[in-house]
Amino acid sequence: MPFNIRIMGLVLALLITAAVFWTSKSQSLQAPDASLLTITGQTLQLSSFKGKPVIVTFWATDCAVCVKEIPDLIDLYQAYRDKGLEIIAIAMYYDPPNHVVEMSKAKQIPYYVALDLRAEHARAFGEVRLTPTTFVIDADGVIVQQITGAFEPAELSRLIETLLKG
Repeated sequence: MPFNIRIMGLVLALLITAAVFWTSKSQSLQAPDASLLTITGQTLQLSSFKGKPVIVTFWATDCAVCVKEIPDLIDLYQAYRDKGLEIIAIAMYYDPPNHVVEMSKAKQIPYYVALDLRAEHARAFGEVRLTPTTFVIDADGVIVQQITGAFEPAELSRLIETLLKG
């Protein structure tokens, strides 16, 4: 009998732990309603993109992986923008704005590029510190995937297609 009580106690502890984890995880899945300033002076409200899938990627001009991903993001944007995809690249707070503008022009980035001058957006998305960090947000404003480091373009494309089908 004591053995069964210990097992039941262990099962109960695991269920409580899972419930706490699931609750905190499900609460953190909603994308923050950030107000973003683009390098062109436009203000974007992230919530205004509800109804569309959105990729939000935190990057820096001195991050080799970030720069390497730009052509893949451009390809995704060109392939899916007419179907509703939006992409917002948020430059990290330590990245000088003139570097961000120069890189955006040099790479001919067609999607939104925003600045995070006070690290507000990095904090709002869960203390983003590493670049690149990419969030995929569904049409309901829920973060469905977070990728820290390089993403796999084919996998991201499949996910976007799934989100566009609804």
